Amino acid sequence: MPRFSDKVVIVTGASSGIGRATALLLAAEGAKVVASGRNAEALEALKAEIESAGGVADTLAGDLREEETAVLLVRRAEERFGGLDGAFNNAGVVGEMGPLEELSLEGWRAIVDTNLTAAFLGAKHQLPALRRRGGGSLLFTSSFVGVGAGMPGMAAYAATKAALVGLAQALAVEHGEAGIRVNALVAGGTDTPANTARSPGAGPEVLDFIQRLHALRRIAEPGEIARAAAFLLSDEASFVTGAAIAADGGASITKT
Repeated sequence: MPRFSDKVVIVTGASSGIGRATALLLAAEGAKVVASGRNAEALEALKAEIESAGGVADTLAGDLREEETAVLLVRRAEERFGGLDGAFNNAGVVGEMGPLEELSLEGWRAIVDTNLTAAFLGAKHQLPALRRRGGGSLLFTSSFVGVGAGMPGMAAYAATKAALVGLAQALAVEHGEAGIRVNALVAGGTDTPANTARSPGAGPEVLDFIQRLHALRRIAEPGEIARAAAFLLSDEASFVTGAAIAADGGASITKT
């Protein structure tokens, strides 16, 4: 039986990258996926791909920094599919980069709101739904940047990704008795549109630098991170909670 048969899972940041790959994988394994992000056209293409493969999905385009979006996502899961069994709060941005003293307050707030506040708002409304279901799994996307490695020019991003680990740990303790598991997935460099190596003007030396931060000397494909996310969302990880699980290609231990 597929790991996610009859399970309902929210995936945010599903327009591209890790979120999109995870939504496709979960649907292929039987989940009813509620996918969200800002790009409505990309979400509809995702839904069409899932349905063409025989899966089930619904989408909601919206700003995840707004509490209304979090409310509507849970409502969509419960009204269309009957409940909520898991949520992958994955939406995030690298945002404005540079020395901290040159970082604008607007740039700081944009990163914090997208990477951390959106995760807080998602969890705030997902947790009661998981309780109504009798338990489930909540997952946040963290990063080796901020957890195990410091990167110049990425203070705001690193701060939010480190904070997600703390958030997961606190929620795991608060909701463990209700059968709700909460974890953080510490991702390594991944070939997504958000990767700095894909930024306009970035030369091949940028990708080479990022690759050499990893013991495997490469960055991940989105599907590799998706498989780690699926494990943590599944019942196979039934005794894993409050953990920061690295799928980072060895970036956290590489010193050369």
